[in-house]
Amino acid sequence: MMIIDPKVQVLMRKEDLDPRLVAQRVFIVLDILFATSTIVTALAHGARSILPAVDAQAARALARGRDPESFLLAGEHLAEPIEGFAPPTPLALIERGVAGRDVIYSTTNGTVALNALVEAEHVYAAALLNGASTIRHVLAHHRHERIVVLCSGSIGHFNLEDWYGAGYLIDLIATACAESVDLSDAAHAARMGYGAMAPQAALLSGRVGRLFARRGLASEIEYASRCSVHDVVVRREGQALVRASVLR
Repeated sequence: MMIIDPKVQVLMRKEDLDPRLVAQRVFIVLDILFATSTIVTALAHGARSILPAVDAQAARALARGRDPESFLLAGEHLAEPIEGFAPPTPLALIERGVAGRDVIYSTTNGTVALNALVEAEHVYAAALLNGASTIRHVLAHHRHERIVVLCSGSIGHFNLEDWYGAGYLIDLIATACAESVDLSDAAHAARMGYGAMAPQAALLSGRVGRLFARRGLASEIEYASRCSVHDVVVRREGQALVRASVLR
């Protein structure tokens, strides 16, 4: 039996999505600093689910009527904390206690990208933190489908950290497929970029990384630069992101 390896594409920004093709692809969404890194970390620390909201108003609407002890509101807008919300970064958020709770989460880019994929059947959230487990799961379940790594970008602009994260995932895919994989040019370019830089240096050298480092978040960036330290797969079920069963 002939094995058909995945055809893999990278989109550099959420704005590059073609709505006509969303239903026909498997998506892996990245927002390394910090949305998907935070989502992965919260679920790794026992959060029941993550409910991504497009903005603070939508997040508050999702919270309305819920038991206050059952959830956390967290997020940022244009890199600024939202009044009354828990911090949007991974280490700061888990200090608030996420175990057994839903996290209603709104960010400028990552949760917007996730909400742009409502027509997609298969959506995963990934970061450097859970790259290996995500790719192992995606190849086990979707090897014969078209896979898109979607970089959230930064309010319409390319950003270095998501591109680097895409390169890491592409490298994992290509290695797992013994290099027999049909990659788009953007996927090739991302993989080459990943091979040229160390993770922490890459995250700190981009515009967003420099901004957050100036704001005292270097420890959060260092944490987000760790590769495959969480054996967690994050998939969308309905409106929520949940922890999927991990394949070994």
